[in-house]
Amino acid sequence: MRIIAKLAASAAFCAIAAAPAVTVSTPADARVVVGVGINLGPTVAPPPVRVERYGPPPRRGWVWRPGRWDWRGGRWVWVGGVWVAPPRFGAVWIPGHWRVGPRGRWVWVEGHWR
Repeated sequence: MRIIAKLAASAAFCAIAAAPAVTVSTPADARVVVGVGINLGPTVAPPPVRVERYGPPPRRGWVWRPGRWDWRGGRWVWVGGVWVAPPRFGAVWIPGHWRVGPRGRWVWVEGHWR
């Protein structure tokens, strides 16, 4: 009996879940415009890396993460470097870099700790 009750409850749930929740009627001449923006990345190489001057770290053991060029709004923008605390003693920051990706578009490879 329990199996039949479970099957009946399951069938009722499926019927409710399969039923459309909202019905919308539109005029025959209605038009829908959908836009999709996809950033495929720049086709122009980033400018040369800037030489940044920085003072001593704010705390012992902190590491300088250098600045980089970023592609924003169809143009290259410089993002300055910052001091960061390593996640563990002896960790080394491997800087990110730009490389040419598929179809000649430039792709940013994130820096990481090693």
